[in-house]
Amino acid sequence: MVYLDYNATTPVDPRVAEAMGPFLHEQFGNPSSLHAYGEHAKQAVDKAREQTAGLLGCHTDEIVFTSGGSESNNAAIKGVAFTLRQKGFHIITSQIEHSAVISPCKFLEQLGFSVTYLPVDRYGMVSVTDVEAAIQPTTILISIMHANNEVGTIQPIQAIGQLARSRGILMHTDAAQSAGKVPTLVEDLKVDLMTIAGHKFYAPKGIGALYIRRGVQLEPLIHGAGHESGRRAGTENVPLIVALGKACELAANELDSRWGHLLTMRDHLHDNLKKMFGQRLHLNGHPTERVPNTLNVSIEGQFGQELLKKIPEVAASTGSACHARSHEMSHVLRAMGVPERVGCGAVRFSLGQWTTVSDIETLLELLQLRVLPASVT
Repeated sequence: MVYLDYNATTPVDPRVAEAMGPFLHEQFGNPSSLHAYGEHAKQAVDKAREQTAGLLGCHTDEIVFTSGGSESNNAAIKGVAFTLRQKGFHIITSQIEHSAVISPCKFLEQLGFSVTYLPVDRYGMVSVTDVEAAIQPTTILISIMHANNEVGTIQPIQAIGQLARSRGILMHTDAAQSAGKVPTLVEDLKVDLMTIAGHKFYAPKGIGALYIRRGVQLEPLIHGAGHESGRRAGTENVPLIVALGKACELAANELDSRWGHLLTMRDHLHDNLKKMFGQRLHLNGHPTERVPNTLNVSIEGQFGQELLKKIPEVAASTGSACHARSHEMSHVLRAMGVPERVGCGAVRFSLGQWTTVSDIETLLELLQLRVLPASVT
């Protein structure tokens, strides 16, 4: 098997597993307990908070641990809405957001909030001008993802964040697909809220974090005791928090080397696909402004789902439910204006730190053997 679906989830880094191991067994204390077991657990959580803050370039008290990207997005969007509903009821987002952003926005619309879903260009990029034009006196939040999960396009978050800050509007970005791959320093990006998800960069599933800038007040998504400084109730999941912290530390230390490796592997794959399929190959997403590990391409004359069935040895994905009898193109590709004949052939290959040249060559050989002949005929 060749695994090229790192945007869906990543394997756990052995160094991350090693760090969390003791907290599954002997170091099992509750961080809120006052005895030695609790103190050891609390120290571990504090260290992980420092490691996570280090990746994002923020203060430790600005990090809230969550169960993952979906919870972080919901906590940010609903938290702002419920806190500032007396000030305004308008939210701005984009048409290509992950469902963990779009769904809470749809939910808030049922409660009387107004949401503007901005279009994107053919590369999947939001226009800063469109954001500015969408701002209303009642706008309380702008939520635009940092990098798109399907095509990898990186949004102009710094410019949008600066605009939001100049208008006194809170800015949230979903960085689940960018954290650990490209720089995600919150001050550089000018954001007030940021979502990260551990299993997108070699931590286990079920752990994430929400950055909340100092001074920003959010109505908690989960009410209960005073965990996470009263911002997220529930006894801390110490093993997973330790794992996230270690993953953040590794990502911060290895960002440049990972970037270089991913870019080399991705471009090697793309160059060979262009040689193999010629003008039948279409790149979906921005040619340069995208995360280094993501290659979303369409092969004219092929349905993405059926193509992947021809190469079951390769784990990849397609966001479009298109086959010979049904055509349901991805909402991202549809928003980008990708023609149906192209969008239905979309396949996303997403690479990781353990992707090798051998993996890429295996994929190319399988495509040459099982897909290219059908494409030619």
